[in-house]
Amino acid sequence: METPHRDNPLLGITLMSAFCVVAPCADAVVKILGAEMTSAMILLFRFALQALLLLPLAILLRKPWPARGRPMRLTLLRTVLHMGGVYFMIVSLRYLPLADAIAIAFVMPFLTLIAGRLFLNEEIGPRRIAAVAVGFAGTLLVIQPSFAAVGLPALLPLLVAVNFTAFSLVTRQVARATDPIAMQALSGIMATVILLPVLLIGSAFGVEELALDIPPGQLWGLVLLTGIFGSFGHLLMTWSLRYAPASTLAPMQYLELPVTALVGWLVFREFPNGLALVGIAIIIGAGLYIILRERAIARAGSATPLPHPPSPPPAL
Repeated sequence: METPHRDNPLLGITLMSAFCVVAPCADAVVKILGAEMTSAMILLFRFALQALLLLPLAILLRKPWPARGRPMRLTLLRTVLHMGGVYFMIVSLRYLPLADAIAIAFVMPFLTLIAGRLFLNEEIGPRRIAAVAVGFAGTLLVIQPSFAAVGLPALLPLLVAVNFTAFSLVTRQVARATDPIAMQALSGIMATVILLPVLLIGSAFGVEELALDIPPGQLWGLVLLTGIFGSFGHLLMTWSLRYAPASTLAPMQYLELPVTALVGWLVFREFPNGLALVGIAIIIGAGLYIILRERAIARAGSATPLPHPPSPPPAL
């Protein structure tokens, strides 16, 4: 049995702030590797390292594994969705500036809100719908200059958002019955078992994107960082929710956008143009409005609040 703990909002906010720094760093490392490795190989190493890092931790801490049956099936579905979201983000970072790709993917909170209403029968009123429309308009402002520059690849972060929206809904169903460390370790194993045969077959048939190429020695440090950032970024977010309510932490997640812009400028000398900056500001404003609206409803008791405020995309 785990030792009971008291809420500690300051610790929760600190952990969430750390996540908002780790996530853009993970994206930057992936963008660097994308110039040297295929997306499929980056994906394989990302999840294989997650399994190698978290499996011993789960065993050492004696974390319970997902039970057979529905929790195991949901964990497998969650893993496939996670793989899809990470893959589309890896590919999108080949074409788009770091901050633009992440800002477009931040349409996820609005998709999550709509999906919660459609599939989980969660409450959504006209003000929330208006905030969703405004947030999506901000996303279009970010997409526009990127679409003009690179064409259809500018829409790839929307696929990231769709994948992670479904990922979020499945996670809600399985998280209550599954320890996060064990679930992440098992997801890493599942993804590796799925990806390795695909790459072996693709490599045998000469499919360039599926070539099983071992990266050169100078890249192994960055490869290791993808596993560390990706694995522990998720755990930072999960642990933050153990010490502070989701409604307290949700506004902090929007810190990821300015941090991403800063990392993009420092590493790649990229910075969003004026139109994209306006779009990012609108996305942040609409997202924060939804969160504040949820708080007001919860205080007034006039409607059932969302089980979890809409969350931006998790780390790669």
